[in-house]
Amino acid sequence: MGEAVIQLFERFKAPDVRPESLRPPRWCHTELVGRLAEISGISALSATMGVVLDAQRLGEPVAWVSAGGSLFYPPDVEESGIDLEALVVVRVAGGEAAARAADKLLRSGAFGLVVLDLGRAYTVPMALQARLVKLAQRHDAAVLALTDKAPQVASLSSLVSLRCSARREWVGGDRYRCAVQVLKDKRRGPVWGDHEELRAPAGIGAVDLTPRAPAAQDAAQGVGSPGSKPPPPGVTRLPGRR
Repeated sequence: MGEAVIQLFERFKAPDVRPESLRPPRWCHTELVGRLAEISGISALSATMGVVLDAQRLGEPVAWVSAGGSLFYPPDVEESGIDLEALVVVRVAGGEAAARAADKLLRSGAFGLVVLDLGRAYTVPMALQARLVKLAQRHDAAVLALTDKAPQVASLSSLVSLRCSARREWVGGDRYRCAVQVLKDKRRGPVWGDHEELRAPAGIGAVDLTPRAPAAQDAAQGVGSPGSKPPPPGVTRLPGRR
């Protein structure tokens, strides 16, 4: 009887009619629409791929613009559920060239998400950033800049509406938690975060994240020892999303 009542409640419960500003925020494509967002940190690539997957599930075309640094590992990205055939990838040299490419992609009105994979080339002129913000608002699109910097380093500019840092927390075996912490949010304030549990590539399990001296760290990682190999790149996503 109790179970039947619960099922009835779940079926007929009132929808969430709270204003968007009062709903619990989530790290997803919808939260980024109309904004220039920036994410950095050790698990920023995983968090960015989560937004790409979310956008594709919503039927939004996605473009990935690389500023010339290293690119994601396609097999792991495909295994996470992302449709690589539907992902437009553009490679250019430098942050300014990447922003100009993003400008053209957004101006077409054909993309719901444009990722700017800037790495360490995160110097983008303010005029270009302003154009990206206006285009994102005009076409209901999202612009997400992926940068390689410490959380205490300033964002690209004051035009960044949402600045986040993503960290990795091992939870056991080959699973870890990708935790996104908001550092700046002009809509809600920096008081929220989100997380998702992921599975690392084969051969990568929990590791000691305690800072070490360089010599001890090299020894722990087997640097210089016979047969030592670097871990494979990329991240494999567990089925389902939080």
